[in-house]
Amino acid sequence: MKKILLSAVITLASASAFAQKYTNDKAHSKLGFSVPHMTISDVEGEFKNFDVHLTFTKEDLSDAKFHVVADVNSINTGIDARDNHLKSPDFFNAAKNSKLEFTSKSVSKVKGNQFKLAGDLTLNGVTKPVVLNLLYNGSVDNQGVKTYGFTVKGKIKRSDFAVGTSFPEAVVGDVVTLTSNLEFATPKSK
Repeated sequence: MKKILLSAVITLASASAFAQKYTNDKAHSKLGFSVPHMTISDVEGEFKNFDVHLTFTKEDLSDAKFHVVADVNSINTGIDARDNHLKSPDFFNAAKNSKLEFTSKSVSKVKGNQFKLAGDLTLNGVTKPVVLNLLYNGSVDNQGVKTYGFTVKGKIKRSDFAVGTSFPEAVVGDVVTLTSNLEFATPKSK
């Protein structure tokens, strides 16, 4: 009985030792999107102010949890007038719904370093389940700090989140492509 208990304690201790909480490296991370405009081109943008928190204890990432919070008021498409319109009640209604939030529920391996990332996305006050593609780009030693890299891609329908519903798809496409490039560095011990 003592051996079983000791084995369980060692297993828990080693999992706890590996367990880390990470926050994205803002200088090397981007939360971007693109949407068709008038069916002939794409408008690209990003949320400049966002945090992604990542936790995992297993090297195969099977227990990884991602939590994203972005300030909708930080939307940037490169054109101030368009950004202000996107913040208005016509689209995101940022005065009422100032944050975008994604909370992962599961990570499942597809093959190699490719995964499906399932979770709940809250946008414009509406929460819906989404499944995104997660690519684990690996890790490197960056001057003594272990750094992990991920790319997340997926598509959502803006109409599912009541964003820009008065604009026909011929003007603003309904399908929005999400692309996020993320780096996380091992927290430094104090």
